Amino acid sequence: MILVFAIAAVLWWIGMAMGAPHRARWTMIGILMAAVMLGHLILPDGHPLRQATGGDLRLWLLIFGFAALATGYRFVLLRLRERAHQAEAAPPQAGTFSETELHRYARHMIMREIGGVGQKRLKEAKVLVVGAGGLGSPALLYLAAAGVGSIGVIDDDVVDGTNLQRQVIHTDDRIGTAKVLSAAKAMTDLNPFIKVFPIQSKLTRENAESTIAPYDLVLDGTDNFETRYLVNATCVALKKPLISAAITQWEGQISLYDPAHGAPCYQCVFPEAPAPGLAPSCAVAGVAGPLPGVVGSMMALEAVKAIVGAGEGLRGRMMIYDGLYAETRVMKLSRRADCPICGLDHPRIEG
Repeated sequence: MILVFAIAAVLWWIGMAMGAPHRARWTMIGILMAAVMLGHLILPDGHPLRQATGGDLRLWLLIFGFAALATGYRFVLLRLRERAHQAEAAPPQAGTFSETELHRYARHMIMREIGGVGQKRLKEAKVLVVGAGGLGSPALLYLAAAGVGSIGVIDDDVVDGTNLQRQVIHTDDRIGTAKVLSAAKAMTDLNPFIKVFPIQSKLTRENAESTIAPYDLVLDGTDNFETRYLVNATCVALKKPLISAAITQWEGQISLYDPAHGAPCYQCVFPEAPAPGLAPSCAVAGVAGPLPGVVGSMMALEAVKAIVGAGEGLRGRMMIYDGLYAETRVMKLSRRADCPICGLDHPRIEG
């Protein structure tokens, strides 16, 4: 028996030296085993060759059986792994979910307010986030994690070291990178089953309509009134719902503006931009690091609710969060008949 194993080892090493593939080497050893068992069948008892190769055919049949079982088990295991990898890698068809996605979104699907139908709506939804900064960072991450199928993000800024205190979607090694590209990487790393459309540009009167038109819902987390008014006017003209939020120091506010469904627009609530100095930016007034995470997560949650039709959203209401004193207030909002944006029969976009 030792002789047979020695010959098998020699054959294996010869095949390795010649660069023969594993299958060819195993084939040579298989032929050797077949020859040994054939010799036990045709040679008489006590023959020197039979004695040198174990002396009993049953022993070789037992070894061959165990080898066959091990080989079969390994083959089945490799095939199962191959199928699992194919299932993970293959992009699911529109409106359907792969096994990996079903497992990923299981906590959504067992909720009565979301379920399979709601998750399918999320998968088919197209959401644009204006700004990949403090508010955009958590909003984008949670929209991606929730399974929103198509997410656009527009911003012309690059990652700066001062951003990292609160803009959690970016990392230190991406300082100097365009924020939209940094955000896109973080989102697809988190969820490879979504599509991200980064737009490295400032939103202007020239590109606002073409940028917003393809999307079902817009989230505005910018930090200047000029862009907020532009986003609002464009959404009103295109009849797109808008979730807009703002933060400063310890306080944040958020609402869903949707005149197409009876709610006021942003300019109904804020007819004019405040005088310079009355509403300083985060760069001037500062902001508590976790505050954008709280309000930005609220934006993502309101977006999920709006897409799946769950609960009572902030359409026609504004939530104000005071992080310093841990207080939350909600006030009702009304449309203004004299609003220059949504109070007219034919809204126009004003810069």
